[in-house]
Amino acid sequence: MWVLNPYSPPKELSIGHDPSAIITNMEELKNTIYDLETSLLKPEVRSSFDQLNILLADDFKEFGSSGLVYTKQNVLERLPSNTDKVVYVVNDFEIKNLSEEVVMAHFKTDRVINDTEKVSSLRTSLWRKEAKGWRMFFHQGTPIK
Repeated sequence: MWVLNPYSPPKELSIGHDPSAIITNMEELKNTIYDLETSLLKPEVRSSFDQLNILLADDFKEFGSSGLVYTKQNVLERLPSNTDKVVYVVNDFEIKNLSEEVVMAHFKTDRVINDTEKVSSLRTSLWRKEAKGWRMFFHQGTPIK
């Protein structure tokens, strides 16, 4: 289990990782994708148009836990202005290589909004290695009981 400190600064990897770096083993790849994935759960990244723009691919699509469908443009328009205090706990983080340039991450989150409402979700993301580095091009969150 990983507990995210929502107030810790994002690692340099979250927006400035070296896209030409060769990852030599699955554990290293898992750590890279974990760092990128969890950076998107941190308030300082979620509130930054520039960081979101770097991490999300231009063709990004999300099926949200709310049931709504979002594009990159939707996320860039709404997420940076959200003022809710959100804390995430990440569990059971795993990845699967789908190809040399595509990785699927799946994990569970417990999300607490404004110190009151706890929502647990199963999450899946697809990451693609592009010229600019690893970028998320798909995400789905499914609420669980």
